Amino acid sequence: MRYMVIVKANEDTENGVMPTEQELAEMGAFNEELVKAGVMLAGEGLHPSSKGARVRFDDDGGTTVVDGPFAETKELIAGFWILEVSSREEVIEWVRKAPFRNEEIEIRQVFSADDFGDAFTPELREQEDRLRATVEAQHGS
Repeated sequence: MRYMVIVKANEDTENGVMPTEQELAEMGAFNEELVKAGVMLAGEGLHPSSKGARVRFDDDGGTTVVDGPFAETKELIAGFWILEVSSREEVIEWVRKAPFRNEEIEIRQVFSADDFGDAFTPELREQEDRLRATVEAQHGS
């Protein structure tokens, strides 16, 4: 099972405050542990929302672009991991080892093809497999 582990933004991350050398070293050690265990598929920090944008879609499919920053930091993401583990309990155990203090982490399971049932037809599965192979070839993943 794949899970997205979402690191919530706070005032510091939204103000562009960079981690200290010690914090980077702790995070590097944690990431190394995830990689050695074979559970980390991806993990990145994100720039503040002031460098981002939101695209809103109306009922007719029209769009409106809203540039950051966005006011409510509780609703923003500062970084993420994608972990592949055997259970929800396992991902929780990994997250409990993360070198955070006074933060909140959200864990969400990523859909797999089987989760979509019969609506995910053999043709759509074939298309998905082809797209994943193309992305892997383009980016060497």
